[in-house]
Amino acid sequence: MSAELTTQDFESILEFIIALARTAGDLILEGSDAIQSVTASKDVNEKKNSVDLVTEYDVRVEELVKKELAQKYPTFKFIGEESYSAGSRPPLTDEPTFCVDPIAGVDGTTNFIHGFPFVCISLGLIYKRRPVLGVIFNPFLNHLYTGIKGKSSYLIKGNGQPLKLPLSSPPKPLPSLSQALIAVEWGSDRVEKTITSKSASFGRLAGDAAQGVQGGKMAHSLRSMGSAALNFAMVAQGGLDLYWEVGCWPWDVCAGIVIAEGAGGIVTGSHDVFSATSSGASFGDITEEILTGRKYIVVRAIGETEVSIACNIAIFLTLRLPPGRDSEASTKNESYRNFIPPSKM
Repeated sequence: MSAELTTQDFESILEFIIALARTAGDLILEGSDAIQSVTASKDVNEKKNSVDLVTEYDVRVEELVKKELAQKYPTFKFIGEESYSAGSRPPLTDEPTFCVDPIAGVDGTTNFIHGFPFVCISLGLIYKRRPVLGVIFNPFLNHLYTGIKGKSSYLIKGNGQPLKLPLSSPPKPLPSLSQALIAVEWGSDRVEKTITSKSASFGRLAGDAAQGVQGGKMAHSLRSMGSAALNFAMVAQGGLDLYWEVGCWPWDVCAGIVIAEGAGGIVTGSHDVFSATSSGASFGDITEEILTGRKYIVVRAIGETEVSIACNIAIFLTLRLPPGRDSEASTKNESYRNFIPPSKM
């Protein structure tokens, strides 16, 4: 492989990790069957063992992926949820770095434990500090999402042909926030400050100001799937209009960023996160600050005449607009900036 990775290199890497994702998916399904067998037991000790099984399969899937990637691409670095938690934290450089969540969720492996079929493996590649390639595979639904930076993203259902994202072409209109289906997540942090802040934020998103909800914006509805990666994928697909999250890790979002942007979506982060980079291109450089900033908003592809809607939403959630979009919304609904006090973020 050349010193500088090319589009051809990315296509070759994508082909390899698609196959790897499917192999890992088989192991995830095996683990799910094992866990459901244990949790169905009346034996208390066996029920406790289900937690051990979750950890075992989380580690096994990551070890499988890490081993296969290391054999195929020995010079590439690796960031994985399990290895990161165990203390393996290679410094981020311009070198190609795989970023992997073996069993993806915003609150650990809760969906996996319960047999809730919104579970996936998320495989991303960072190159020169930018996410450049992504694969998200849900083995329960057999849905595979793929993307390469600068190219279109696709969904493969089962063994079918790749479907260009978003599935609706041209993109469905989004005339106002009141018609938006929004993904939000509770996460695993259940301390009072976090729960109070999120409850208030969700209430303002969904609530009706005319019915007494202060600051209510009457979004069409809220959804919580329990997986950041799949929320990104569903925004790319067009099934969700936007996804707002505080609390993601890099392995949750790396692949999703590429797939969402390749589907015409907008991905951005908070003011604090983006002060870490001076890049003017799309998501910008990936720095340690961004990897740990953990604040994101994803808006699906919309018509050019509706870009201001996305800008308003970004303001509404007190997030930084994508480069070049700030001026479009400078006079739009400034009161939205107070939706979530920065101190609560």
